[in-house]
Amino acid sequence: MRSADLLLDAFDRVREAVYGAVEGLSEDELALRIDEDANSIAWLVWHLTRIQDDHIAGAFDTEQVWTSDGWKTRFGLPFAAGATGFGHSSPQVAKVRAPADLLLGYYDAVHARTLEHLGTLTNADLGRVVDDAWDPPVTLGVRLVSVIAEDNQHAGQAAYVRGLVERRERS
Repeated sequence: MRSADLLLDAFDRVREAVYGAVEGLSEDELALRIDEDANSIAWLVWHLTRIQDDHIAGAFDTEQVWTSDGWKTRFGLPFAAGATGFGHSSPQVAKVRAPADLLLGYYDAVHARTLEHLGTLTNADLGRVVDDAWDPPVTLGVRLVSVIAEDNQHAGQAAYVRGLVERRERS
């Protein structure tokens, strides 16, 4: 088994978690914030997708799907093209509203691009330095595992919020 096969499996598992958190919810449910400073499902999924898009594009020296495929325009968010949600304030989080099909469409486009890149990897590629701004420099393998870890955390948070949304509706 190639290391890339493990990475492909991990990214597919993230996709399952994202779909589990988003599918079947209305735009209002996706935007619900449990309190005034909480992240919504829409923001969590948009953010994890933006981080994946940003980091994969950077690691493989390609343009982000966000801009190359027109997703920034489709979302119509009042953020700079390079914004990923990192460091967003509570008012900025509140501005991320999107229907499920838009969130999942963007996620699927980023996921497909990720799988394309991973399909070309050899084990030796994982040692390539992709970010020398850190000490030690970040290798491709470390960057990919970092993206998977962040995606899983945010997908889990979105699933938790979904559970709260559904319980609230039953009350």
